Amino acid sequence: MHSRPWYHWLALGGGSGLSPILPGTMGTIAAIPLYLLLALVVQNNVVYTLVLVAIIAVGPWLCGQTAREMQNGGGMRALDPPAIVWDEWAGLLLTLWLVPFSWWTLLAGFLLFRFFDMLKPWPISWLDKHIHGGTGIMLDDLAAAIPALILLRLMLWGGWL
Repeated sequence: MHSRPWYHWLALGGGSGLSPILPGTMGTIAAIPLYLLLALVVQNNVVYTLVLVAIIAVGPWLCGQTAREMQNGGGMRALDPPAIVWDEWAGLLLTLWLVPFSWWTLLAGFLLFRFFDMLKPWPISWLDKHIHGGTGIMLDDLAAAIPALILLRLMLWGGWL
């Protein structure tokens, strides 16, 4: 049995990205415990921000290296293998960045992020098609998180959540 390097475990979201059904969604669901730890246990915006920055900072290397090794190993041939979900973790955490916790904000943030990540309206679709490697893997999900965060904030401001 072939064992994967430790960083594949991170890039694959603890294995959640290996789900045969909606790996991106499963990877996003797998990020929820980290979000809950940061939002409910740590309850410190500085720590949350530092964790988010760290996830974003290591993402291009982590995702790019894992994607290259998966391609070279005869596995997935996609430039952005669906099994790599570290970018979904970054996207969900960015969507919920500095948003007051409630189960409704978590649900709304999750749904908004998945909507933009799956639909990929312009310019997200442009980034997805034209920026490759680890940076490209990360960039389209971070770009999907931005309108999700803005809409989530507007929903909060408007009293809808």
